Amino acid sequence: MNDTAVVTQDLRVLEQMGQAVEAAGRVLLERFSPTNRVSDRESLLAAIDANDAASSAVLRPALQRARPAARWDEDEEGSGPLGPGEWWVVDAAEGNVNHVHGAAGWAVTATLVRDDVPVLTAVHLPLTGQTYTAAQGHGAFLGTTALHVSAKSDLSAALVATGQAKPGESPEIRRRLSASVNTMLGRALLVAAAVPATLQILPVASGHTDGFWQYGQVRSGLVAGALLVREAGGVVLDTDGEPWTSAGDAFIATNPGLAPALVTALATVS
Repeated sequence: MNDTAVVTQDLRVLEQMGQAVEAAGRVLLERFSPTNRVSDRESLLAAIDANDAASSAVLRPALQRARPAARWDEDEEGSGPLGPGEWWVVDAAEGNVNHVHGAAGWAVTATLVRDDVPVLTAVHLPLTGQTYTAAQGHGAFLGTTALHVSAKSDLSAALVATGQAKPGESPEIRRRLSASVNTMLGRALLVAAAVPATLQILPVASGHTDGFWQYGQVRSGLVAGALLVREAGGVVLDTDGEPWTSAGDAFIATNPGLAPALVTALATVS
């Protein structure tokens, strides 16, 4: 298959991905209420599992029809490289913990990873009806509007964000995270900390905020945002300033002008 045929096929798959995350999002929206509450850990985990199952029942078959040969990343909290070939990396209810508490901040994400590089992604926010998409080499979009990262280069004027990758992080990851927040509080204009990761990276791709960093990794929480930021003209690095890969445990997404200052600041966290 020549390059033109691959691109045409990929863009067709991306359209199907958008339809799939939106259909799964409608399922989650029907299950959502601002009055949702959970009273203990057992009910919290049960509600999370029920949301995942309901959304996955719609999302997984649709994606498998779109790209039948792609393998499925079975580990929702997986990290590290997947290996050669194509993989579906999804979160059927990203920010699930927010959903079951009746709060905003949840989405449906699907990314096609090819040879450990994210090449197509679709992220749907059911509460707002927004769908973000990106295809490698073809830009990032909110609906039909092209996304662009911000143009700031002064960290003291920047809005930045971080968050934990998952519950139960190792003591070393917690130490680095807390130290990095303290560092950024002294250097950036405003610092936010929230989950899930993808929903903190979307504003970077859109130019509403200027940077995001995270220690530790949940693969599904980073690959979608990484592609969106790159295709919006941004950079995705590790804390050594090298291009980020799924093998890394430190992640920075920002614009090219701000990247040196963010890398320098985080280099002080060892």
